[in-house]
Amino acid sequence: MISRPNRWNACGSAASSRLVRQRTRRRAPRSFSYACQSGKQVRELCEGPQGLLAITRAGQTVVDLGTSPLSLSRELAGQFAQKGVAYADAPVARTRQAAEDGTLAITVGASADVFARIEPLLRCFASEVTHCGDVGSGQLVKIMNNMVIVATVVALSEAAAIANSAGLETRKLFDAFAKGSADSFALRNHGFKAVAAGEFPKRAFSTEYMLKDITYALQMAEDMGIAVQSAEIGRKLLSKAIEQGFGADYWPVISKLIANRCATPEEELTPAAVRRSPRRARAARRAARFPAAQSGR
Repeated sequence: MISRPNRWNACGSAASSRLVRQRTRRRAPRSFSYACQSGKQVRELCEGPQGLLAITRAGQTVVDLGTSPLSLSRELAGQFAQKGVAYADAPVARTRQAAEDGTLAITVGASADVFARIEPLLRCFASEVTHCGDVGSGQLVKIMNNMVIVATVVALSEAAAIANSAGLETRKLFDAFAKGSADSFALRNHGFKAVAAGEFPKRAFSTEYMLKDITYALQMAEDMGIAVQSAEIGRKLLSKAIEQGFGADYWPVISKLIANRCATPEEELTPAAVRRSPRRARAARRAARFPAAQSGR
C-alpha cells in the first residue's frame, strides 16, 4: 500500500493501534485507512480504549480497506458520524500481484463528497475504483462478488470432475467453455490457472479468508430472510477443505474435494433444511408416504 503524508495505514493489531496513537500525537492526519483480517479486529481497532473512535477528530476520514460485515460498517459509520468523522468502506479485490502492480479493484461505500476526497488516494494502488453507493455498499458488492465467484468455481470444478470421469481433460473442457456462453473471469483465472493447472499456492487468497467472506454473505442472507443454497454449498466445501489441511492454500483448492469425491454430503433432512428447500420438502413427504419405494424394496 502506498502511504501519503496526509494518511496513515494500520492493520488491526495492538502494535498498530499504538503506532496510530504515536503518529496522531505528532500531527493530525486528515484520514486513516486500515485493512484488517476480520470484523473482530476492525471493532478492536476502532472501539478499543485507544482506538480510532477515541483519537479521531471532526473533519477527519476513516477508510476500511478490508472486507468487514455490512452491519459492522454501518454501525461504525454511525459512531464516527457522531464525532463529525467521515467513514468509508473500500474493500480491495484482485491478486497479490495486482497489489504489487497497483492495479487492485476497489468497491467503495461512502457519501458522494467523501468518495470525491478519497478517490485520488485509492487510485494510487487501484486501477478500478467503483463508487457503489452509501456506507456499506462497498462491502455488500465485494461480499456478493465473492459469493458468485465461489459458486462459479464450484460449478467449474463439478463440470471438470464429470468430464474427467468421461475421459475429457479439464483444459480441453475449459478451452471450449472460453469460446461459448460459459466464458467468464472466473473461468479464465480461477478455472485455467488453478482448477485446470492443479495449482493452489499459499500466500494467495486463502481458503480461510474466503470462508470468512462466504460466512458474511450467509449472515446477510439470514438477516434478510433469503435462502442462498449455492453459498451454503460453498461454505461446506471451504470448511471441509480447512478440516483437511488446506486452510492456507489458494481457495479454489476446493476443486480437489470435488475431484476426489470427498465433498461434504448433503445435510441431514432436518425441519430447518426442509423449510429452506421446497424440493426437499416434497422428497420428505414422498419418503414418509412410500418408505418401501425409497428403500428400493
